[in-house]
Amino acid sequence: MIPPETHIGKVRLRVADIDGLTAFYERVLGLRAVERPSGLVALGSEGGQALIELVSAPDAAPAPGFSTGLFHFAILVPDRAELARSLRRIAETGWRLTGASDHLVSEALYLRDPEGNGIEIYRDRPRSEWGYEPSGELRMGTVALDIDSVMAELPDGDDPGMPGGTRMGHVHLHVAELPPSEAFYAGELGLDVTVRSYQGALFLSRDGYHHHIGLNTWQGEGAPPPPPGSRGLEDFELLVPDGDGSVRVDPSGNHVRVLAG
Repeated sequence: MIPPETHIGKVRLRVADIDGLTAFYERVLGLRAVERPSGLVALGSEGGQALIELVSAPDAAPAPGFSTGLFHFAILVPDRAELARSLRRIAETGWRLTGASDHLVSEALYLRDPEGNGIEIYRDRPRSEWGYEPSGELRMGTVALDIDSVMAELPDGDDPGMPGGTRMGHVHLHVAELPPSEAFYAGELGLDVTVRSYQGALFLSRDGYHHHIGLNTWQGEGAPPPPPGSRGLEDFELLVPDGDGSVRVDPSGNHVRVLAG
């Protein structure tokens, strides 16, 4: 699990159909609406804090395909049994996965919400099982998830929804260029690069975690930010011991709230 000293907080999405997306996150992901102020719905797990905030923008246009922004946000469940529950929940609602992968340090399910926002649901392997290259780089990969093995750990009983202890594990972003993005997230925000061997991608964290932030240029190098007010990522929270409450904007136009936590 992520050490308490550093973690990702809420992810805020600008959405056109707030009621439809609220229903999706409750039905397909098992989250609960924990706050409903005017124009906003905050969703979280049982007894937990908000993980996602949906900000209503009925006239917002979809972000262009060739643009920076959210690749996915990643919800970290407490264990493999809860990953199995998530998989069953998604299957029973008839929603389609876009992928299911074993990353050596974690096991993950991938899907998109009705407005195209990327979602990962994953569980971490214990740190004692993580491997490292001779260079010291964390060993991560992408191979097919053993679905049968995961489902063998499905608990009996009804689905209680996302359990307490669920949290936002990491955020993965489309960026225009990796070097200036690394200078921002490592140089300005103080994260450590954990993996740089993926083609067109970079992973960073604090406290030795596999990654709190993923960056990639898979939309194409030089991609511009989406037009202001587009659907998609509004901002996300990075909670660190020395957070100053400021809102930072990375070189690709992604907004980060750096908070003490």
